[in-house]
Amino acid sequence: MYLSNSNIFGLSGAGLGLRRALLPALQTGVADSIDFFEVSPENWVGVGGHLGKQFRSLTERHRFVAHGLALSLGGPAVLETAFLLELKQFLDHHDFALYTEHLSFCGDEGHLYDLYPLLFTEAAVKHVAARIRQTEDILEQRIAIENASYYVTPPGGEMDELSFINAVLTEADCYLHLDVNNIYVNSVNHGYDPVAFLRGLPGERIVYGHVAGHDLEPSGLIIDTHGQNTIEPVWDLLAEAYRSFGVFPTLVERDSNIPPLSELIAEVERIRTVQKRYPVCRSTHGISEVAA
Repeated sequence: MYLSNSNIFGLSGAGLGLRRALLPALQTGVADSIDFFEVSPENWVGVGGHLGKQFRSLTERHRFVAHGLALSLGGPAVLETAFLLELKQFLDHHDFALYTEHLSFCGDEGHLYDLYPLLFTEAAVKHVAARIRQTEDILEQRIAIENASYYVTPPGGEMDELSFINAVLTEADCYLHLDVNNIYVNSVNHGYDPVAFLRGLPGERIVYGHVAGHDLEPSGLIIDTHGQNTIEPVWDLLAEAYRSFGVFPTLVERDSNIPPLSELIAEVERIRTVQKRYPVCRSTHGISEVAA
């Protein structure tokens, strides 16, 4: 078992994805059970006025991480360096603990407004790893990549999903943002064992994790909407992750069909309950030391 690299970033415990609909309720106070928040920076860069002040009042008092949506790390188009420079200023201004992005692509000549899977090939490994390193050079910090959900297996693959993720992590020498729900979603949609997949990941690279809900289509396909409560098999898989790797910070994602804050806090508190059952163990494996 391992100690997540999250201690480098000052992360611990359980967190919540911050959405604008939650701001009014949070202005009256933040529950003690929420140890950190996550936002997608694309939704907040350049936001001023009343919303900007509310957001700043939270980032001044609480730990935040940024989870990107639009960088298109695996895409063919040149990385948007202007956006990355703006992003760096945003992260620095609000003292964000960490920036993560999806292992996917979402644009070429313009944004495609969805997250698409990459070819599971050695060439794709080299391509995305180089772009991760370029991103880190511009941001002047190490980043993490998230295992993404996908619905069609890309043709012409040379390896499976697990081998591809591990190859990118090794080639880029970056961190892993572990989405437990995405493992479950992909395991159902593509017919593999989620526990075996989970155990095949490098636990020493995990910085924090996600749990979330999803929608089940009549066909049996699961759509990763983040629009429902987390289901029992995902909670079970989270417990298996802690059992395998030790406890790491974990956050509840909810992007649509957002319930009252109290319902989300109940899920945050459930994370904390599960975390109490497992130790946090140290390891010197895997990743090189990070500069401050």
